[in-house]
Amino acid sequence: MPDTPPSVPDFTQWPSFPFEGDLRVKQLDEPVPFEPPRRGEADRECTACNAPDEAYIWVGERWRVRAMDRPTGLPMVLILESRSHLDLGDLPNLLAAELGVMTVRLERAIRSLDGVARVHVNRWGDGSAHLHLWFLARPYGRLQLRGTFLSLWDSILPPISEDRWRENLAMVAAWLAEFGGRPLAEPPRIQWQAPSSFAPASAVDAAEELEGEPASVIEAADEIPESEAAADVSDPSAGPSADDPAPESGPEAAEEQETEDAAPTDKTAGETEDVDEDDQPRAARTREG
Repeated sequence: MPDTPPSVPDFTQWPSFPFEGDLRVKQLDEPVPFEPPRRGEADRECTACNAPDEAYIWVGERWRVRAMDRPTGLPMVLILESRSHLDLGDLPNLLAAELGVMTVRLERAIRSLDGVARVHVNRWGDGSAHLHLWFLARPYGRLQLRGTFLSLWDSILPPISEDRWRENLAMVAAWLAEFGGRPLAEPPRIQWQAPSSFAPASAVDAAEELEGEPASVIEAADEIPESEAAADVSDPSAGPSADDPAPESGPEAAEEQETEDAAPTDKTAGETEDVDEDDQPRAARTREG
């Protein structure tokens, strides 16, 4: 007698569920006797350990924060990683305590951005053995995005503009740097050079801009078990594309360069994980009562 297919669960009728129409439950595979090693286990290379600091938006002595390689549908998606190759259950007491401080600190930094209502914090870890926590910003007023399926909506929503994305990254990095460490994300620079033509962009230019699909949370290689990882899935371990546009020529560019040369040096790494009783940046303490 054939097995009766399981019924579709009630959550498919929730307003937050991103799909509608006829749905059916996928057949469940038989359990395997041994699970394959994750990235960073056995003889598999660890992407996080091999990534340079330049692939991150902020770095400290024991923690680093990275972003996706390009904008996605949510205002902000960030990943908190330990420098040491440890998983959650392997953390010594010092790092375990600091993880709590860093989680609250990064949540506050993301929630301070314009248009962010809540910050979802997730940890899966089926794709990589190196500890990494996901921080997903839910847009303000988007009540349909509340709850469990926010990571799915990140793949469905159109990506935010790159300028807004880079500005958000720079603001979060600067917030974290108020407590130490080194910010590596910079806001987008103003393009002073006037366009040679005011004609609309050609179809070829538009196609080039849309050529690569955003690497969202669901598509991230760190969270895809080996048996399900597709060859064309983008690996977000390389962090955000922080390359700035080529410097412009002319007096404005010279003045801009002189301003950058005169900027004060960032704080040294290592101060980040100090616990502060009032754990907020000086410039933003009025925002958190």
